Amino acid sequence: MDKSQAWSCINYCGACCKLDPEQRQEALLALSSDDQELYLSMVGEDGWCRHYDKKSRKCSIYDQRPSFCNAKKILDLFNVPEESFDHFAISCCKQQIRYLYGGRSKEMKSFIREISVKPSFK
Repeated sequence: MDKSQAWSCINYCGACCKLDPEQRQEALLALSSDDQELYLSMVGEDGWCRHYDKKSRKCSIYDQRPSFCNAKKILDLFNVPEESFDHFAISCCKQQIRYLYGGRSKEMKSFIREISVKPSFK
């Protein structure tokens, strides 16, 4: 990964909201038993989070979302050092976006644009 990249969430993606336990075993296993129960209760029949509005492509409980839905909190779940967060989160997002939408999708292109840090001129 390019060192000039910084992780950022993109609007209208929702890749992380595809909670299908068959595809997200590693994430599910990193959770406490209480959080595993909550996670599984959030999975709809189609594998998407019940709180993800597929039409608006937004979370309907964003301000009250569980801690495991907060990307910054994955540092604790996976024991990722803070200095490795960008690399770890970018890798996770790329994998999930590629799986759901494809490597050449508009979501992937938007994500790549968003994570590219512009050099600052002093």
